[in-house]
Amino acid sequence: MTTDFDPQHVRRAFSRAASSYDAAAALQREVEKRLLESLDYLEARQPEVVLDVGSGTGHASAAMKKRWPKAQVIALDMAEPMLRESKKQAGWWKPFTRVCGDARALPLLDQSVDVIYSNLCLQWVDDLPAVFAGFRRALKPGGLLVCSTFGPETLIELRDAFASADDTPHVSRFPPIAQFGDALMMSGFRDPVLDRDLFTLTYRDMDALMRELRAIGATNARQDRRHTLTGRGRFAAARAAYEPLRREDGTLPSSWEVIYAHAWAPEAGAPIREHGHDVATVPVSAIPIRRRTT
Repeated sequence: MTTDFDPQHVRRAFSRAASSYDAAAALQREVEKRLLESLDYLEARQPEVVLDVGSGTGHASAAMKKRWPKAQVIALDMAEPMLRESKKQAGWWKPFTRVCGDARALPLLDQSVDVIYSNLCLQWVDDLPAVFAGFRRALKPGGLLVCSTFGPETLIELRDAFASADDTPHVSRFPPIAQFGDALMMSGFRDPVLDRDLFTLTYRDMDALMRELRAIGATNARQDRRHTLTGRGRFAAARAAYEPLRREDGTLPSSWEVIYAHAWAPEAGAPIREHGHDVATVPVSAIPIRRRTT
């Protein structure tokens, strides 16, 4: 099967970024905080098993263990160095389980998890309906999924700057909000609700933005990326194309579109919906979408 992303490249990039991630991940931590607030939809329910998919350095896993001290919290990440970093968050007073695994093939029994939390991981997945079907199988009937991903407006300035200098793509493609919601419905989730934030971060220059992307592991993982070094001439042309966007305060803007979703696993007895089957009974336009700009 042809895929947009190179999973080995994704794993290597996040493995290399494990030690630098926290210092550079201010936006990721802000999104994490907002996504953790979605857990309030559980109200008084006390989950027994909570899964953090793409757990990174483990801050959300630690927060959920603090929130539900009697629950088994499982931090799952495909990059072992990230899991080693997350051990710093799992002190003896709030331990959580660390598992090296892939969102595309969860190493968990069917109907064994009460809550799946996934912050800014799913943008590295090609087949969203298949991944969501796996999440649904792992969730107990009535279980809660809360997740976030980057949308297509993310890094649009950087994408356009490189496009003016090079025919080879330099920025990964991210799914639009309608595609994200459609994938949830195709997988059989109930009552999905989507939110959208648009953040604008600023940088001294394009090189500062590129350094931050490397520090958080968010490098170009497309299969059709250039597999040789980008020459100085192409970088210079991209910098020149970015320069007209410089603001009055002397900084360059960078857009980051974040899509949030929460949805429920259906009750016991509902049929499993697989990708490719004509099973979506609710149009994407029926999903409530709240748009915010930050």
